[in-house]
Amino acid sequence: MEKTVSEAIAYRRSTRVYKNEPIDSEKVKQCLVNASLAPTSSNLQLWEFYHVTSKDKLEALSKACFDQNAAKTAQQLVVVVTRKDLWRKRAKANIQFLNKVYNKEGLSERDLKRKKMATNYYGKLIPTIYTDFLGILGYVKFFIFQIVGLFKPIYRQTRQSDMRIVAHKSAGLAAQNFMISMAAIGYDTCPMEGSDTLRVKQILNLPGGAEINMVIGCGIREDVGIYGPRFRIPFEDVYFEV
Repeated sequence: MEKTVSEAIAYRRSTRVYKNEPIDSEKVKQCLVNASLAPTSSNLQLWEFYHVTSKDKLEALSKACFDQNAAKTAQQLVVVVTRKDLWRKRAKANIQFLNKVYNKEGLSERDLKRKKMATNYYGKLIPTIYTDFLGILGYVKFFIFQIVGLFKPIYRQTRQSDMRIVAHKSAGLAAQNFMISMAAIGYDTCPMEGSDTLRVKQILNLPGGAEINMVIGCGIREDVGIYGPRFRIPFEDVYFEV
């Protein structure tokens, strides 16, 4: 029986040793469908998910992850990748979707206004934020926006480093969707940042603009795979009602 959201969150632990027991690739794939439904900045979906089931690729990726147990004993791996370089393609896809949704006669004034606003957002604002040249334009925009920000609220994340953070935040949200979905069906995961990301890119034959967000080990937990009881800072130390 599938767990509730709260049950899945409570069940999920970073599992570092897995049973030598196969898991259903189609179920893992469905969990990745759930990952793709995660919230994402400007709905640009600057992510890709590499579902690794090939034994040769698993062995190669395990080495790239320093042969840590979470990779070495995993039955499958998922590599979450950010693709900030695809922002033009993703913005165009959003515009095409808008044109399809609003491609009908007799649109209300509200719908016409919404279509124009959204189309301008993807056709003008997104290029303004994401367009850069060797990082120079990003800093020019950054300083201009800081000056404007003295007089009114304004978006300030315009440098390449800022946009990388935005893409990785969205990818992290997708990864969490995936791991909670896996927990809901009794599968276990471990998000790993410890890897040679250049080698991971080479193994997956990724282009230069792709970046590794995390590698996630997948399988069914061995009892020894949970390294001790869960520890969290007291909630009162991190919760602030304003």
